[in-house]
Amino acid sequence: MVSLTVLILTHNESLHIERCIDSFAGLTDKFFIVDSFSTDNTRERAEAKGAKVVTNPWVSYAFQFNYAIENNPYQTKWVMRMDADEYITPELKEELQTLLSGDIPSEVTGFYVKRRVFFMNQWIRRGGYYPIWLLRIWRNGKGHCEELWMDEHIKLHEGTTRKLEQDIVDHNLNNLSWWTQKHNNYATREIIDLLNIKYNFENKPTVTPSLFGTQEQRTRYLKIKYASLPLFTRPFLYFVYRYIFKLGFLDGVKGLIWHFLQGLWYRFLVDAKIYEVYQRAGKDKESIIRYFKEEHGKDVRRKNQVG
Repeated sequence: MVSLTVLILTHNESLHIERCIDSFAGLTDKFFIVDSFSTDNTRERAEAKGAKVVTNPWVSYAFQFNYAIENNPYQTKWVMRMDADEYITPELKEELQTLLSGDIPSEVTGFYVKRRVFFMNQWIRRGGYYPIWLLRIWRNGKGHCEELWMDEHIKLHEGTTRKLEQDIVDHNLNNLSWWTQKHNNYATREIIDLLNIKYNFENKPTVTPSLFGTQEQRTRYLKIKYASLPLFTRPFLYFVYRYIFKLGFLDGVKGLIWHFLQGLWYRFLVDAKIYEVYQRAGKDKESIIRYFKEEHGKDVRRKNQVG
């Protein structure tokens, strides 16, 4: 076993949690799960696998994950972030076994891994969806989850990073109705994030955008550029870019469904919701802040809030 704690947030993840934990068999037995009042048997399944499970009310993803970091009961050298519907490949498990059992220079405080996204049981290889590099492993005490409305990520306090060769897999087993409802909920957070680029609700910077920086910096740079494009035009441009220029059409019928829903439908829905905000609240910053508070119960000046 290596000195590694796996942190996982859960809410009704009975379909996935055992698969996630089992993928680490022989590598680590340290799993700390923060559950937000699941109504299925997620907790029982996780505890049966030896995981330590606590319950904490949901506030925001970053708030919940930082709670997990701050209350981690295991004093391991390394910490890894996983979503319940993810698992590591056997190749990554072998790579981590070798890596974390050896001597790692003290200045190295984090590792990026590649993520494969599966949709309808198919690996989405194209359309810019592979590889996606994510900072998922860091030295204990050297990282926290930075607060963003969308695209939350781990930020290191110090040190350098390296990239690993092998992958984690994002493979959700829920049906399409669940997927569309989830993305409808995402859309509200997404419109706040896009409007925050224009209005700077919190009056402070977030991620430093850079086209040639880390995955997080590049994502932020591209989102800022995307936010500057006209409503209802940008979803179509993005879809064409992904499906044609990034060869998404080679992913077949399931790829078409994925790239259309995630690359066009979802982003068109976001633009429609932004249009609704402008129709109902106008384009004055304070009016928009009041709108989100009254209509959605969200104070866009703060991320750590219930709702």
